Amino acid sequence: MLRISQCEIRKCKHLQGILQPDGTEMSEVNYCEAFPDGIPNEIAYGNIKHLAPHPLQKNKIVYEEE
Repeated sequence: MLRISQCEIRKCKHLQGILQPDGTEMSEVNYCEAFPDGIPNEIAYGNIKHLAPHPLQKNKIVYEEE
């Protein structure tokens, strides 16, 4: 089970929920429209507020409050 992400606390409108890539709880990651394969930990649980596109992104979606 994942702890609550900063994305959820900040109420980002792009947050989609939790993804289980291999179908198990051990592989769970938070995902969103900006990171459909999983939000990097430095954004999900760190201090990066994602106000500018991240180098790992394939799009330009950034944090927006709901």
